Amino acid sequence: MIEVLNAPEVRSAPVSPHRNRIPAGLPWLVPAAVLVVALLATGTPAWDVLRYAAYLALAVLLPGTLVHRALRGTRGNLPEDLGFGGATGLLLMLAGWALAAATGLQILLPAWPVLIVVPFVVAPRLRRHWRIAEPRPLPSGWHWALAIAVALVAVWAVPSWRASPLPPADAFWYQDLGYHLALVHELMRSMPFQVPQLAGDILHYHYLSDADMATASMITRIDPATLLLRLWLPAIAALTALVTAALARQLAGKWWAGALGGALAVAGFPLVLGAPSVAAGASALSYLSPSAIYQLPLVALLLSIAVDVLRGRPVGWAWVLVFPLALACAGAKSSSLPPIVAGLVAAALAIVLWHRARLRSTLTLLGLVLAAMLTGLKLFSGGGAGVLTFQPLTYLYLVAPYRQTLGVHDLNDGVVPPGIAHASVGGLLFVAALLVWWALMQAGRLAGLTMIVRRDPSAWMLAGITVAGAGGMWLLWHPSASQGYFYTGVLPFASVLTVWLLAERSRGRRPVFAGLAAGFVWALIAAQIGLWLFAAPAPTMTSWLWALLRPVLLTAPVAALAAVLLRRRRQAIPIALLAAVLGASVGGFAFAAGHGATVSLRDTAVPSPSFIITKDEMAAAKWLDRRAGEDDVIATNVHCRLLPTRAKMCDARAFWVVALTGRRALVESWGYTDQAVAADNVRGLKYVYQPAPYPARFALNERVFAKGDPADVAELRTRYHVRWLFADSRYGKVSPELAGSARVRHTAGPVTIYELG
Repeated sequence: MIEVLNAPEVRSAPVSPHRNRIPAGLPWLVPAAVLVVALLATGTPAWDVLRYAAYLALAVLLPGTLVHRALRGTRGNLPEDLGFGGATGLLLMLAGWALAAATGLQILLPAWPVLIVVPFVVAPRLRRHWRIAEPRPLPSGWHWALAIAVALVAVWAVPSWRASPLPPADAFWYQDLGYHLALVHELMRSMPFQVPQLAGDILHYHYLSDADMATASMITRIDPATLLLRLWLPAIAALTALVTAALARQLAGKWWAGALGGALAVAGFPLVLGAPSVAAGASALSYLSPSAIYQLPLVALLLSIAVDVLRGRPVGWAWVLVFPLALACAGAKSSSLPPIVAGLVAAALAIVLWHRARLRSTLTLLGLVLAAMLTGLKLFSGGGAGVLTFQPLTYLYLVAPYRQTLGVHDLNDGVVPPGIAHASVGGLLFVAALLVWWALMQAGRLAGLTMIVRRDPSAWMLAGITVAGAGGMWLLWHPSASQGYFYTGVLPFASVLTVWLLAERSRGRRPVFAGLAAGFVWALIAAQIGLWLFAAPAPTMTSWLWALLRPVLLTAPVAALAAVLLRRRRQAIPIALLAAVLGASVGGFAFAAGHGATVSLRDTAVPSPSFIITKDEMAAAKWLDRRAGEDDVIATNVHCRLLPTRAKMCDARAFWVVALTGRRALVESWGYTDQAVAADNVRGLKYVYQPAPYPARFALNERVFAKGDPADVAELRTRYHVRWLFADSRYGKVSPELAGSARVRHTAGPVTIYELG
């Protein structure tokens, strides 16, 4: 049998001096400048920017790169070494954090990176990892592509940064940001961790992204809110671009494939071309879900090791990374490992068919990852995991064409959504058309599935990951549509598979680069045309079908013209068109980032006062953060997102009191507790509207603020060890008798803070 697995070496060809006249570091000044300007313009303290940059360089990148080189060798260039090294550094910092949290020695965390680096200074055999013995630098085009992609991410983040001002300020924070900020504070304490909004309950959640921010805060002394709302995301996104670029070049063997894969990982979008709706699964990046971003560099490093195993290359000491790395992925996002397991199963099938000599190592890899997934379910998964059920196509409700037509009255019942179950023949054809449209718009992520025609188990692995991710999104149901994370979490690696297809089929770079440029430019032009000329569609199936078909009809003549121009090089036509699809993916992201930033700069809309957390409320919470003991418990009358005068039911996702005070609460907001999520749909109510757990405790909490009875206050102190009361008159009447039962320590606007003796 002919061996077709002649995987290209990952070594770069030597770059001649005339091709690298531009210093390699020069392109990276662009994203650095864009990022610093964006951070300073949105209120980030300059000193914090410098401190976090130093932390990343000295505590994450330096030790991680040294350890990765010791375990897996160098890539021959600094950027890819920093990519893999940075992901390794994240894992090392998690290990340091876990040791500190288990022993209560968080004060020693700043010494942890030093302990890792010292052996590389004193041990002669390890000193060689400080340098690259045989440099194989990447061309300047690689640096420019990645640098521009990272700069686009900084521009993309500006609207979110402007919408989430740093405290204290009058602000409307998306509720999940408050939830994660509370977890960052919680993970600065010692194990066992508790639910900060419900003191005493053990925390089960994929919280390792919050642990990473907690570690950075403990070492740098930067306010956790500044890390979460500003500094952390661009750093993890840049690291994702680097490590995914290294993975793409490892698979495809071409520098431009690595650059394109890294750029698509963070700056990729489905095809838009002026359509009024974006296909489900738009971007792997989410400002509102740190866990979704944090998994990406960890998964990329794990897949890189898996590629070596599947291709029969010696892994050596890198085996020691597999289980802890996979466990870190499980603790970063509970949806990260199931697609990887599915991908490894597909790869194992390819191994059985064509490369049986590698079966033992492949099964070992699969066993380690599967063991990590099962361990992660035990350690990190709470009530939310139990409500994930098999219900095909429920994710369609998040797709505007369906939600505004057939799905306008959809509820969670039946095997399929009611809009589909009761649809006419025309309605079913409309649903089928939407699914075909989705696949067409996701062509940049799905085209690589054709790579399974070759016998490389790595291709089967990435194809299995892609199919499993898409299947999780379309076949499962979650009350908050979290099944979508199965797909968004695999987007960078689905794109890498398509880039690999492009690199394998292309015979030269000219049609590839021409197609990329043409697709990028056309995406910008078509999006602007759609913005200028076409109004939003009416909520009818006919109107939506025409609105979605129009960009395709607009693009078809352009594609036909390109094919005519390339008619003398017919073999270049499919390569150029596939490259154009990938270029349009980046162009769509660039347009969305630029348009979003422009709109945010001139947007003067003010959220409803019922949603706003006032500057006085934030300042009062920060006052308590500075004065309360680390393990002090507070009680508050803030439980619901909306003010009582506006809310028909209590949406128990306020979260901001615990987030800003940094302290556990007896009962704050319970919307994300295991009890509430497990009770989803009880009495026909979504989990966020379920009543508070522990009714007696909650009733005592409410009586204290409503009546101020000294006996209730005393019980709060002696039985539940509450030390502080955070009373906010905007969220309910506060009894004047409370001042006689507890000592008033601080007032700010509607907030009065009491201390219990």
